[in-house]
Amino acid sequence: MNRRTLLQAGGTLGAAALAGCSGLVTTEPAGNPPVIDDRPSAVYFPTHVEGMELIDIGTSGDYQFGLFYSYPHRFWNVGGAETTRTGIDPDDDIHLMASVWDGETGQVLPETGASLTVRRDGDLVFNEVIYPMLSQRMGTHYGANAGLAGDGSYEVTVSVGGMATRRTGGFEGRFGEPASTTITFDYARSAREELPRRLTPDRAGERAAVEPMEMEAVPIGVAPDRDVLPGVRGSGTSGDAEFLVGTLDAPPAGIDGSGTYLYVSPRTPSNQMTLPAMGIDATTGSFDGELTRTLDPELGYHYGAVVDSGDAVTITPTVPPQTARHEGYETAFLTFDPLEVTL
Repeated sequence: MNRRTLLQAGGTLGAAALAGCSGLVTTEPAGNPPVIDDRPSAVYFPTHVEGMELIDIGTSGDYQFGLFYSYPHRFWNVGGAETTRTGIDPDDDIHLMASVWDGETGQVLPETGASLTVRRDGDLVFNEVIYPMLSQRMGTHYGANAGLAGDGSYEVTVSVGGMATRRTGGFEGRFGEPASTTITFDYARSAREELPRRLTPDRAGERAAVEPMEMEAVPIGVAPDRDVLPGVRGSGTSGDAEFLVGTLDAPPAGIDGSGTYLYVSPRTPSNQMTLPAMGIDATTGSFDGELTRTLDPELGYHYGAVVDSGDAVTITPTVPPQTARHEGYETAFLTFDPLEVTL
């Protein structure tokens, strides 16, 4: 796929991301609506929905990268179970976003860490470690607001570190090395102002979510469908997250030990987005301990351990997903009650 096709696809993405929403469409934001005072402690429909543009795709080593931009966003950082709102600075021109995935399987890769370096004519314009983020349209990605130096051509270098997350099966031994790719970005404020933007006063605060983006060239961070996961025993809901629980007769390749492998696959309601960077404990049989964050081609991103067989398992989320949140997710997945699933 060439750059022209990517840019055309990016324009389609903006429209597709907004399909099915109602409200006023504008091409230039006149200020974001106020944050809703009585937001539910759960996933909710945001006050506005904005389109985004796919700038280009790059490849380096085991990684593929997608670079996007949109209007500057407000978002919420998470530390423990507390959230801190990051507003839009007057100098912010765009919200830059990077997706990272495995080109062979399309598996989106959480917990790589990511940084962006932006240069214009060799001069440094922006250089930051950007936030791991969770949004209703993209799921897991990395992003930050950025100020630019006016219209012109920029070079954006996206860099990731090696994953510390345990990798198993066909992912064993992969994604352990850092990598980077540089993408050219021709920016014009007038083009940014043509991105779709929809205010949603009739749905804002509703217990629902915006439809995820659909783009053939770029996967999003969805958890595997229940129907394709092996050995699913049951599920439960806590903190407005869904937890699928399954067992395998033996652990995936790359995990020491023998016996039953217990795995938990948490995801958002509606869009089934992966919830990474959590702490989850499990109690079953004689096992009582923490599940390990793991990336596997078959099970996806999950939390697992080799355990003694039991008739039931108690799942206790101990740490919320430590990712920044776009609007609509910032009040969900913060406090949890234990849940029990029969095996």
